[in-house]
Amino acid sequence: MKKNKIIFWIATTLIILWEGVMPLSTLLFAPEQATVGTKPLGYPDYFAYTLIICKALGVLAISLPNLSSKLKEWAYAGLTFNLIFAFTSHACVDQNIGFMLLPLVVLGILTVSYVYNPKIHTNG
Repeated sequence: MKKNKIIFWIATTLIILWEGVMPLSTLLFAPEQATVGTKPLGYPDYFAYTLIICKALGVLAISLPNLSSKLKEWAYAGLTFNLIFAFTSHACVDQNIGFMLLPLVVLGILTVSYVYNPKIHTNG
């Protein structure tokens, strides 16, 4: 159904931009800014770099239509864990409501992408 594809691709595009393109472009074009979000939480610099690469690979996996469903499941799981841990880190360290809510909003969008992914492959 066309509606399912539209919903899937809107949600997935938002995830691609937020979890993939923005962090990766920061790493490539403003590397001094790559650790701005993780350093105040007490994470070492290498964690931020690794996280950015993993996010980019994850969004690539969920956006490629002919990739195996098992690999897509792993990508969705990895992105989900990332967002849950981002919420938890902010809740425990800085208690900033905005920083705590943003990963949950993105997780909601990721959930829409995950739910509609099989629908676009079974219903066309």
